[in-house]
Amino acid sequence: MQFIDQAEVEVLAGNGGDGKVAFRREKYVPAGGPSGGNGGRGGSILLVADESLQTLLDFRYSRIFKAESGERGGTKNMTGASGEDRIIHIPCGTTIYDAETDELLGDLIEPGQTLLIAKGGKGGLGNACFLSNHNRAPENAFPGSLGEQRKIRLELKLLAEVGIIGLPNAGKSTLISSLSSARPKVADYPFTTLVPNLGVVRKPSGDGTVFADIPGLIEGAHMGIGLGHDFLRHIERTRVLLHLIDATQEDPIATYHTIQAELDAYGRGLPNRPQVIALNKVDALAGDMEMVEAIATQLRELSPAPVFIISAVARIGLEPMLQEIWHQLDQITPEPVTLPDGELKPGVEAIALEPLAAVGRSLL
Repeated sequence: MQFIDQAEVEVLAGNGGDGKVAFRREKYVPAGGPSGGNGGRGGSILLVADESLQTLLDFRYSRIFKAESGERGGTKNMTGASGEDRIIHIPCGTTIYDAETDELLGDLIEPGQTLLIAKGGKGGLGNACFLSNHNRAPENAFPGSLGEQRKIRLELKLLAEVGIIGLPNAGKSTLISSLSSARPKVADYPFTTLVPNLGVVRKPSGDGTVFADIPGLIEGAHMGIGLGHDFLRHIERTRVLLHLIDATQEDPIATYHTIQAELDAYGRGLPNRPQVIALNKVDALAGDMEMVEAIATQLRELSPAPVFIISAVARIGLEPMLQEIWHQLDQITPEPVTLPDGELKPGVEAIALEPLAAVGRSLL
């Protein structure tokens, strides 16, 4: 299955049905009067978060979504049938923008959360509505109003509590395969991972925590270089960042500065996100642990984040690192998801990040 995390589609709500001009013609009913009914309302377009979906692949082939229009009003004051709403299922964690104005319209995180994205048109009034003492036989009716139309951009941001970041070939895929049952592609060359990978790591309490392996972060990623620009958004929802550094690199300290500079340049709260630093691949430097300790000491001087010496492939030092991650997750107070102006969008509830633990349990 292809991993598609961006899509642009057009949504067209249904038009309202026209009002009817009609008069009563029954026998023995003199001056029966108007009896034209109102038109039915047009169907609306609704987005619903669906936990069974993991990608926006469906929107690559279907780009226009229409709802039914309302029926015209009938005789005998009968209102026309309303158009059926069009319900579009999207993955949990999808952010919705207006493609033309770039306005944030909604952010659907929890399963079943719904956003009205385009409202159907109102039905027009039939001539029965215009009956008055001054006009006993109105011959006018109103047409139905047009349904809303808009182009929207969907951006999927993975729902994970811990984001694993680092330069290519730092061992991110190996680590997530060691900690969970995920089996991403692992090889000894950069950019092995071309899409984000999710793995569920079990806590001592039995709950599952979702870890995300974010690929392709290199210098200039925030400007679109490499793959990082496409996938940096996936760590926006994470609560803790696990910064993996390859201890066998020529200058591990420089790699640390490279990733931190990219986080600073990207912004959106990532520079202030709690971090855990892991110096990986120490099994390859078993004969020179003094150098490894020296690198770890330099990292502790550069960053307030705790630093651990690990080997993902040999499973060395993983447990103390996980204990620190669990501790940091417990210390973080979940915050509601809000729009840039600080107000919640109508139709979108305040969603805290705390329910992500339930997502992890469902994947176990």
